[in-house]
Amino acid sequence: MHHPTVRSMLAGARAVSPIILGIIPFGLVAGASVIAAGFGLAEAIAMSLLVNAGASQIAAAALFSEGAPLLVVIGTALVINARMFIYATSIAPVIVPHAGRWRWILGHPLVDQSYAVTMLHGRYRDDVRVVPYYVGSWLVLALTWQLSNIAGALGGALVPASWSLDFAVPLVFLAMLMPALKFRADVEAAVATGVAAAVLVPLLPMQTGLIVAIVIGMAWGALRHHEHPEPEVGA
Repeated sequence: MHHPTVRSMLAGARAVSPIILGIIPFGLVAGASVIAAGFGLAEAIAMSLLVNAGASQIAAAALFSEGAPLLVVIGTALVINARMFIYATSIAPVIVPHAGRWRWILGHPLVDQSYAVTMLHGRYRDDVRVVPYYVGSWLVLALTWQLSNIAGALGGALVPASWSLDFAVPLVFLAMLMPALKFRADVEAAVATGVAAAVLVPLLPMQTGLIVAIVIGMAWGALRHHEHPEPEVGA
């Protein structure tokens, strides 16, 4: 029998495993974009480890290749990744009470996929510890992301930018989201967010339309929360 922490990490890893195939092509493009910007393998590895966000990595690499000032590159990456602030405020009440002295480092594993599996599944399971579950899901994601980035960097010339394989990630999230839409309030919040994103993302600069769409969806969900009972523990 595994130690509870190990068992919880393995549960998180299993929960996120269906998403892996969607990450690999995105990682290939991200790694290739760093090389295309004029950097080497070491920079590609460091960027994938430290930035820990594919869309920001690709945008930063593109700006670097165009000779944009460093502050513009950093500012753009931060705006694109601003949704993590919303994720953090949402997930904090779930993991912080159990984080102990590791609280300070638990922001780094916060990516779309680890957030999704933890908030949709991990926090409701009474047979796992939520922090190891969250970290375990990220470890699998991080390993896959790093290896696919390295592969993309090494074979950058073989991964044309025209592939635009970043579409694979939202498709995977749609597949994860659909089973979670069990109540009318869930569907309404999802529709409100989707419509707002479709309208606002093309209109507002630097991906701020995505942030506004998320806030609109959250506000609608909050207004309709009385139609969304909490799932039973262990469900």
